Amino acid sequence: MALPRLQLFELEDQRWFPRTVRDLATDYLHFVQARLAMHRPMVPLLAALLRRTGAERVVDLCAGGAGPVPALAAALRAEGVGVPFVLTDLYPNVPAFAAAATAGGAGVSWVGEPVDARAVPGHLTGLRTLCNAFHHFAPADAVAVLRDAARCGQPIAVFEYPDRRLRLLPAFGLVTPVAVLAVTPWIRPFRWRRLALTYVLPLVPLTCWWDGLVSTFRAYTPTELEALADRVGVPGYRWRAGRVAVASPPSRLTYLLGWPGAVGEPESPST
Repeated sequence: MALPRLQLFELEDQRWFPRTVRDLATDYLHFVQARLAMHRPMVPLLAALLRRTGAERVVDLCAGGAGPVPALAAALRAEGVGVPFVLTDLYPNVPAFAAAATAGGAGVSWVGEPVDARAVPGHLTGLRTLCNAFHHFAPADAVAVLRDAARCGQPIAVFEYPDRRLRLLPAFGLVTPVAVLAVTPWIRPFRWRRLALTYVLPLVPLTCWWDGLVSTFRAYTPTELEALADRVGVPGYRWRAGRVAVASPPSRLTYLLGWPGAVGEPESPST
C-alpha cells in the first residue's frame, strides 16, 4: 500500500542540529550501505550514462558520510568506466570524506566547503549524483537541483532506496534503532564519542530512527520524479525515471537520469 508523500523534516537537515551527531549518523549510513553493497544496482545505470555523455568526472552531491562512493568508484573501474569522484555536501563530513578518499585511492577527492546542490559552483563539472539524498528536497527545491544541472549542461543521476510503502514502516520503527546499536562497535574509525552518543545518550540511534522514518514519507515515486523533471523547462534536456528490483536485501532502487539531449539516450542497462 502506497503512503501519501509528506514533507516532514529530518534532523540532519537542520542548521541547528549538532554537527557531531549528524556526522556520526551519516557514518552509520555509510557503513550500512557499504556492508549491504547497496551500490550494485547503481553501477550499470551510471556506467551507461557515463559512456553516453562522455563525462570525465562524477560530482557526488549531498554525500553525507560518503555513502556508496568508494564502492561505486571501484565498481566503475572494473566496468572499464573509471572516472574520478568528488564528494560534496552542504554540511561536509570532512573526516568521513577524507577516509573515503583514502579508501577510494586516487579516484576520490572531496570539497571541504559547503556545496548547495541547487547552485553547484561552475568549476565542479561532471556527472552529478545524489545517492539516497533527493528525498530531502521539497518539490520546489528538487526542481531547482534538476534545473541547475540542466542549465549547466551537466548530466545527473538520482538514486533513492527510500520507498513509500506501508510495509516498510516497521523496519524503521523497530529495526533501525536496533541496527545502530548492533553495528556501532564495528564502525571505523573508532571514536569514544560514537559509543557515548549511541549507548549512554542515544542521540545517534534516535536520529537514524526519526530520519529514516521521515525518509519513507518523503520519498518520490518514478511518476513524481518525471513530473518534477517536466517542470525544469530547459529545452533539449532529456529525462528517464524508473525502478530496479533489488534481490538482496529485497527492495527497489528508484532512479531519475537526466542528460543533454544532444548526446542521445543512454542504453537501458540490464540489472
